[in-house]
Amino acid sequence: MNAEIPGHSTEADRPESPQPAPRVAGGPAAVVVLAAGAGTRMKSRTPKILHELGGRSMVAHALAAARGLEPQRLAVVVRHERDRVAAHIASLDPAALVVDQDEIPGTGRAVEVALDALAAQAALEGTVVVTYGDVPLLSTDLLRELVVRHEAEGNAVTVLTAVLDNAHGYGRILRDEEGAVAAIREHKDANDDEREVREVNSGIYAFDARVLADALRRVTTDNAQGEKYLTDVLAIARGAGGRVAALVTEDRWQVEGANDRVQLQALAAELNRRTVEAWMRAGVTVIDPATTWIDGTVRLAEDVTIKPNTQLHGATVVERDAVVGPDSTLTDVLVGEGATVRRTDGTKAQIGPGATVGPFTYLRAGTVLGADGKIGAFYETKNAQIGRGAKLSHLGYVGDAEVGEGTNIGCGNITANYDGVAKHRTVIGAHVRTASNTVFVAPVTVGDGAYTGAGAVVRKDVPAGALALNVAPQRNAEGWTEAKRPGSPSAVAAAAAREAAEAAARPAQPAPVREPQTTSSSSIPSTEEGK
Repeated sequence: MNAEIPGHSTEADRPESPQPAPRVAGGPAAVVVLAAGAGTRMKSRTPKILHELGGRSMVAHALAAARGLEPQRLAVVVRHERDRVAAHIASLDPAALVVDQDEIPGTGRAVEVALDALAAQAALEGTVVVTYGDVPLLSTDLLRELVVRHEAEGNAVTVLTAVLDNAHGYGRILRDEEGAVAAIREHKDANDDEREVREVNSGIYAFDARVLADALRRVTTDNAQGEKYLTDVLAIARGAGGRVAALVTEDRWQVEGANDRVQLQALAAELNRRTVEAWMRAGVTVIDPATTWIDGTVRLAEDVTIKPNTQLHGATVVERDAVVGPDSTLTDVLVGEGATVRRTDGTKAQIGPGATVGPFTYLRAGTVLGADGKIGAFYETKNAQIGRGAKLSHLGYVGDAEVGEGTNIGCGNITANYDGVAKHRTVIGAHVRTASNTVFVAPVTVGDGAYTGAGAVVRKDVPAGALALNVAPQRNAEGWTEAKRPGSPSAVAAAAAREAAEAAARPAQPAPVREPQTTSSSSIPSTEEGK
């Protein structure tokens, strides 16, 4: 919209306006977060402000920045998907006041209903900050700078602005000869000269509460959109003799909103870039920042190494000297000091100091791997407590189980924990050795120091130190393949092998005796003839 702010009027023309209240030490009187929009360009059943980046919803980022100011009160204005959004806000900040916007549209009306709700609780005096639920990179530090400038200069309104190389589509900040804010001109209404201006309106403000409340009573819906615009307050305040100023930020990302998924992903990438860079400056080695994603809620110690294609989400904590990656995704996982995690997908698990996990390992909720333990290649674990130094090396499943200290679980072992109705527990003691392809049919207990034989199906408890075997005579049905699968490649191969074996078993035939060849005496030259 065209929100031109007229120049100063004469004393005779100037309407009465409340003077800014004395500043209150500490945080602002209130922060109002506008979160009522439908976000139709997201093309989603999820309300726009509930879309996530960096492990938190957009509105969660906004509330964290607002609450960081330590305001006396915090209000969030909602409308679209009201109940769902309100429940989410309550889960994030139970002390926040959720206010419903009524049928009158516009940002001015949204702020007005918030002020009314806050005033109904107690008188509102001092600074009111207005921000948005879809500006996720806005920081507490920048908001604090806005409040400090606003209060130090005794402004009626202070608007946060940014200078963009490409300001297309943004409202332009027009200043007078003294550098004060004279107007905010929407792009569609700006002339060619005004469109050359690169300073744009962020829509984030610090207001004097009295000035704001008075001005909002004067704002009308007499415009093409039929809305009450918050930007109209600036013209009213300036016309009443109030000072309208701007704080320019050089960090445009902090005032960028997300209206569609393209903008959301751009903000997510920038947030992640900042997060990864901050961790590298804090002593974390990130081999490939471009393929590493770290939520803002993750905590990393010094000398952690993150290898390529790794995602760390939620409340994940990685302790000193641990190595995570490559190709790993951890959500709410604790990785102990010096542990190694390779090509692993893990959720709500704990990996002890010095332990190794992977490659191609799936850690499900409730997995606790003790210090110096191992969960190896192609293994899945769930709700399993695995003792210090125990090894689950390859190709298996352990669920609803306890594995004792120093135990070695052989290749292909599984705990058969589900009977089709309920889950049952397997308890395997310390220093147990299990052979390949052992199946533990829960509920079952294996005592300390026990062994199992290859292919054992353990259905009964095994005493400490015992060897569990399933002994059954082997029966070979000779000729079964040729009889039951005639003409198959297996039968052909079996027949050839049989024939070769039969041929090898036959007794050797004696070679025929050849008669010696006789020669007539006339053919033998006499010695006399040779003389």
